[in-house]
Order: sequence, then structure tokens, then C-alpha cells
Amino acid sequence: MDIVELFIDEQDAIGIEAISVVEYPAIEEDFIALKGQEIKLAEVDTEKRILMGAALIPNKPIYRRNDDHEYYIYFSKNTVRKASELFFINGNQNNSTYEHQMPLTGLSVVESWIVESEKDKSRHYGLEVPVGTWMVSMKVLNDDIWNNYVKTGKVKGFSIEGYFADKAERPKDKSIKDDLARIEEEEAEYLLGQIKGIIKQDKRLKSGKRTEMESYSDYPESVRNNAKRGLELNEKVNNKCATQVGKVRAQQLAQGKPVSLETIKRMFSYLSRAEVYYDKGETTDCGYISYLLWGGKSAKSWAEAKIKSLENE
Repeated sequence: MDIVELFIDEQDAIGIEAISVVEYPAIEEDFIALKGQEIKLAEVDTEKRILMGAALIPNKPIYRRNDDHEYYIYFSKNTVRKASELFFINGNQNNSTYEHQMPLTGLSVVESWIVESEKDKSRHYGLEVPVGTWMVSMKVLNDDIWNNYVKTGKVKGFSIEGYFADKAERPKDKSIKDDLARIEEEEAEYLLGQIKGIIKQDKRLKSGKRTEMESYSDYPESVRNNAKRGLELNEKVNNKCATQVGKVRAQQLAQGKPVSLETIKRMFSYLSRAEVYYDKGETTDCGYISYLLWGGKSAKSWAEAKIKSLENE
């Protein structure tokens, strides 16, 4: 699948024309509503009416589809910074829309900054965005939008509108490996946190009973075969691909061992995010091998269906 970098044409220099409030942000980051000094997701305040969130995250693959053509786009840190500057240079801070369709009035970006370090103030509000992210705070004076869309949760984040040039470019091997490793580590840390939470909760119970995590092994044979194939290919390249987390996951799936619901969710999360690096024709590529280690596309389909079926019970 193509990975297309979008950048600002120096001769055109249009960039971001408006910021849209949407239900499903393409960058997968929700905004928050500020209330005094205590900040919580989707909490509202009738006096401030300020929404804070990420407008653009650097190097984050964003899925796009044009007719039958599926691809990903991304923005470099340099492009993100240029876009944030041009947004104000061109006087677009009062331009906003709803779901990229309906122009809105009474919404204005009143604060804008680039996250420079891990000590950025966005961390204080629980927004763990990468360094280089363009953050904005938007004042909402439009009563209809505030009462009927923000307070009701119909809109959850920002999405940009603008004009960019593009070039098709597949990230270099080291970049792919590093990014895949980062994704794996994030999934491992999340799962570890979930397990620790269960253990702590279990210790509070004085009944002496252990907390059992329900698990499932009804994934298709193709998932096991993909994991086995991934292990074989990784061995051929001296096991250079994937972290220990991915290798353990592959052993688990290849042997048909049961996996918990939390693991299934992390499988789906990893496979959804890492699919951008999956190239079936590159059997020595870490993007391809790592994807197989986690069960491949059949595992993604199974995990998604399993999660939905369990949530509907």
C-alpha cells in the first residue's frame, strides 16, 4: 500500500484553510473541554467553552481511500510547523466547519503551539501526543455547536482542511523497524498496565480467590500459519525483525494457545496501525515479517469480529 508524504509547495504556500470539528478525527486524537484547573475528557464549562486538541501529528500514517485506491498520507515535523504558521499568516483562525461540510461561525482558534518536549503543557491535560505535534485551543461562542454537539459528544476532535502537494515515498527500512518496535512496545506497556490493574484489584479482595482472565483460541488456521511463516522468515534474516513482544506473540499464535480479550484488542490495534508497513512482495522486509508474526490480515479480521461479538453479548 502506498505511503504518501504531503508537504507545502513553497510557490503556492496555502496549507491549512480551516479546522473542522468532527466525530471521528483522522489523527485519532480527541479534544478536551477545559473547566477551571481540573481537566477531564469531554467535561464542559459554560464560561470558558474552550476545546484543546491536536490539529496535526507528524509522521502519523492516516488512512485514505480514493475510489478503489487505498493509501496512507503523513506529514513531516517540518510540514506540520509550516502549516501551523501559515494558518495564522493567512488569517484563517476564524475558519471552521462541521464534518468538513457545513461552514460554522462563532468558533475561533485562540491558542496554537508546537509540542517541543515531553514536558509540554498538553501532558498536564492528559494529551500524550508526540513531540512536533501542532496543538490548538478553540473558543466556541456558537451556542448550537456547544450545546448540541460538544456537550452531547457528537464531535470529539479536530480535523484539518487544506491544500498540500504530495510525493509517494516509502520510509527507509530503519524507520519502518523503529516505528514497528515503538508500536509493539506501546501495546506491551498497555497490556502490562491492564494486568497490573487486575492484580491490584485482586489484592484488595479478601476472599482469597484469583482473578481469571477469560481467553479464546478459536482463531482460524490461517492465523497460526501466518505466525509460523513469520517465525520462519524472521529466522532467515537472523531474527532482526520485531521486538520480544512480537516474537512471543507469534509463538503463542503458532501453537494455537488461547489469548485474552485484552490481548485480542491489542492484536487488532497493532495490526491496524502496522498495516501501513505490510508489503506482501517483500519477504525480507520487517514490515511484512512483523505483520505475519502478529497473525497477519486474517488475525486482524478475526480480532475485529471477536471484539464485536463479545461486546454485543
